[in-house]
Amino acid sequence: MSKLLDKPLKIFTLYALFILACSIPAYYLVVDYIWLNELDEHNEIVRTRMEQGLNNIDIDEQTLAQTLKVWNSVQPGTTISAAQPGEAREDSIYTVSKLNIYSEDGEIDRFRGLQTYLNIYGRPYKLTIETNVEEVDETLLAIALITFLFFGFLILGFILLNRRISGQVWLPFRKTLDKLRNFDLNKQTEVIFEKTDIEEFEELQTVMKQLIHNNASVYLRQKEFSENASHELQTPLAVLKSKLDILLQDNTLSEAQYEKISSLNSPLSRVSRINKNLLLLAKLENQQFDESHPIDLGELLNETTGLLADQAEAKDITISLKIDRYTMVNGNKYLVEIVLTNLLVNAIRHNVSGGTVAIVLTGGVLTISNSGGKPLKEERLFQRFGNASPENPTSGLGLSIVKEICQRYSWDIRYDFKEGLHVFSATF
Repeated sequence: MSKLLDKPLKIFTLYALFILACSIPAYYLVVDYIWLNELDEHNEIVRTRMEQGLNNIDIDEQTLAQTLKVWNSVQPGTTISAAQPGEAREDSIYTVSKLNIYSEDGEIDRFRGLQTYLNIYGRPYKLTIETNVEEVDETLLAIALITFLFFGFLILGFILLNRRISGQVWLPFRKTLDKLRNFDLNKQTEVIFEKTDIEEFEELQTVMKQLIHNNASVYLRQKEFSENASHELQTPLAVLKSKLDILLQDNTLSEAQYEKISSLNSPLSRVSRINKNLLLLAKLENQQFDESHPIDLGELLNETTGLLADQAEAKDITISLKIDRYTMVNGNKYLVEIVLTNLLVNAIRHNVSGGTVAIVLTGGVLTISNSGGKPLKEERLFQRFGNASPENPTSGLGLSIVKEICQRYSWDIRYDFKEGLHVFSATF
């Protein structure tokens, strides 16, 4: 992931590269235009000086002809010759590419030319001046190199300024983020944000204050509901169960009455378990279990297995436990115990008479395998009130609680059915 200020920096960089790349031909055209104008001015100066110089010396016609001949042979790019009567016309400025006779490599160069007519001692002379123009490729290369050199300096400056500015501009945001990161909904501590002169961050802090206030209010109401529900529901359920126990001890009951009253114990116990599980889920969602300390998973697994030994023995199920490595996990002991208990109860419930439960703890992976006939419905396995097996209907909350606790501690819980075994694996 990239930082927020880096995104516009990339766009600005591409934009700057595009503009600077477009500037190279623009620079070349401007430089070439200036260079040609300078050469035109140079050629015009040469023309003026030649005309003035030749008219200022006192020589005869034969000497003038010899002088012009010598001039044409020794002066590169300049030719002067007598013009025919009526040949004189307006000056001509042109650019031509031709072989440079003075180049050892025989290169084709550009020349800026001036064709004009002089008046020497009252007679017209034709003067042609051709001056070598700077090489096109060399000019373009020089401009390109300088442009990209400055582009490098520009990008380096962008990066340094971006880091410096981001550290200052985003400081209020980072402080706000630290406040939110350290906020604990259970402690209900007031969050005090530092004042900032940036309008967007000030608006963010205002919205966050309102959001925290609303969430805290909802959290308190849910917590009160959970506590009230626990008290209001468990008490009448306990009273009802107590009354049923008293009725069952009444010797005047007939056998039919006794069986009907006894049959009420099972749904009553189920209602009580559902109530406890729902309250536990509510507390998990409200983050009401905030204690976290090292737990010896192997020791806790031994204790839990021992508590469920009678339940397994009643179904003639054999439990084998193998702990390969010493494993410590950080969490709430009560919640970790619930995970182990629910997984083991599930392995015993979805088992066959005379079946087996194999528990293996190695490193940070716990695997619980139990014999079974058909695979469970994975799409309903961890859903609330989802019945994963029609053969063994349950309240559908045990595995959903396991899933909720595992998500709370970022543990991974998986199910698989292979070779006639239900396999649950938890990675801590």
